[in-house]
Amino acid sequence: MNNKGSRWTRSVALVALVALVAGCGLPRSGPSKSEIFEGSVQRSGDAFIVAVNSRVTRATSVVPALGFSTQFLQSGVVGSDTIRPGDTLGLTIYENVDDGLLAAEGTNATLLEEVQVDGSGFIFVPYAGRIRAAGNTPEAIRRLITEKLDSQTPDPQVQVRRLAGDGSTVSVVGGVGAQGVYAIERPTRTLSAMLARAGGIAIPVEIAQINLIRGGQKGRIWFQDLYANPQLDVALRGGDRILVEEDTRSFTVLGATGTQSRIPFETRTISAIEAIAQVGGLSTSLADPTGVFVFRNEPPEIANQVLGRTDLVGTQRMVYVLDLTAPTGMFEARDFVVRDQDTVYVTEAPYVQWTKTLSALTGAIGTVDTLNSISE
Repeated sequence: MNNKGSRWTRSVALVALVALVAGCGLPRSGPSKSEIFEGSVQRSGDAFIVAVNSRVTRATSVVPALGFSTQFLQSGVVGSDTIRPGDTLGLTIYENVDDGLLAAEGTNATLLEEVQVDGSGFIFVPYAGRIRAAGNTPEAIRRLITEKLDSQTPDPQVQVRRLAGDGSTVSVVGGVGAQGVYAIERPTRTLSAMLARAGGIAIPVEIAQINLIRGGQKGRIWFQDLYANPQLDVALRGGDRILVEEDTRSFTVLGATGTQSRIPFETRTISAIEAIAQVGGLSTSLADPTGVFVFRNEPPEIANQVLGRTDLVGTQRMVYVLDLTAPTGMFEARDFVVRDQDTVYVTEAPYVQWTKTLSALTGAIGTVDTLNSISE
């Protein structure tokens, strides 16, 4: 009777545990390959699933286009001694008469110290009136004052010098050696020269971006392009703001890989193979090399080109499939460009779930034996 009871207990427990294993989902890193394909628009989902080939690779290889506007590119170099509002000037005016307009009795020279350029960019000189100083060099201001006085005193001679103020300045912040406000001087009138003056780039040059803000205009370039294309070494203007920052793009890797993580871009472009390599490659005990997927929200112009259509409007959900075991699979993965906000997902091999099931059943049998021992 006891033997029959034991056998009955074992059978009931085994059936119950098998049912539990079958009815409950086993632990896994994400959806299976078949579940992803079930999410296609041809079935029950809303994503376009596309196998990667050379045509798809060409259509999706989009790198952020950075550059400067025509206004930046066509700006001429400013003088290194340009006056700006707030500067303080010193003026000396010589008159070729004994009884001049400005000179004291017995002298023929008048010294006007600490003439400040007002917020509107003007200075006031007696008998000459308001003179536009900001944006002009001391030499240009000298000519303007001379012209104004020439009709009132014979052959006036004028000297203009800056006593205080840095003239035109720019601010440099972000990933440089020495952030600060710097005057535009003769050696630092262009973007590359000013960056060198600020201590150079202090972040990885492969992902360094330079932002130039001038009033309401903004431009951004890759640091490496600044030296590859001399046209981008634009002339600076007073008040320019230069921000050097790292590329903010990133992608996420999930599934049967060495590490699951959000990864920032370390180069301007990164391929699917490089993206997987950055997290330790495929897990040799878990990964299915035929099931490497890249999930992406694709703009309509690219989605239409990939799918050979013209009717798609708005952002489209796309799932790109890479089969590393195909004859050209490794080449396709090497050429396929990962983009900002992509999710790279590697599915588990089918046998992994079988292994987990067998492991669960083995544990279940051990549990039944334990229950049987207790009942005896």
